Amino acid sequence: MPSFFTSPCWGGETRSACTVPQAPYTRVQTAGRGGIGKRTGMLKGIDPILGPELLAVLRAMGHGDEIVVADANFPAASVHANVIRADGIAAPRMVGAIAALLPLDDFVPAAAFRMAVVDRPDEVPIIVADFAAALAGGGYIGPIAALERFAFYDRARQACAVIATGETRLYGNLILKKGVIRS
Repeated sequence: MPSFFTSPCWGGETRSACTVPQAPYTRVQTAGRGGIGKRTGMLKGIDPILGPELLAVLRAMGHGDEIVVADANFPAASVHANVIRADGIAAPRMVGAIAALLPLDDFVPAAAFRMAVVDRPDEVPIIVADFAAALAGGGYIGPIAALERFAFYDRARQACAVIATGETRLYGNLILKKGVIRS
């Protein structure tokens, strides 16, 4: 496989899954434009907050691969080498845009994972209801499983990418596991 299909991941290893070649002029990945004013996208039916780099990652993901939608407090750059910036975009809005395109895994008990509240693992943050509504809009009605904070970070390191949103509510982090498209 040509070297441009691989990139160094966190920890120094090289990973080929979910990595897409970048155009030589690409310097900073952004999630796209939108959120303010008129919605202007160049593709029909695709939310304009999903920029070309994010769409390429979603397309390159295979069954069982995961992607992280992170809040503004999440240590995205230290957790993952492939960070896609989505500043100014609320995390549930990003989840809804992704869920409209990405099938979630229905071969597992849960295909969505949230970060558990530190020292109060049974507490469910209010933002989780917004995540559930966004996922339901894309057809996912399964549970959103809680992961302890450091378990969430460890799982995020294995994801295809981290989307760093502008979400300011605490615990606004979600991991999504890709499923299959049935014909």
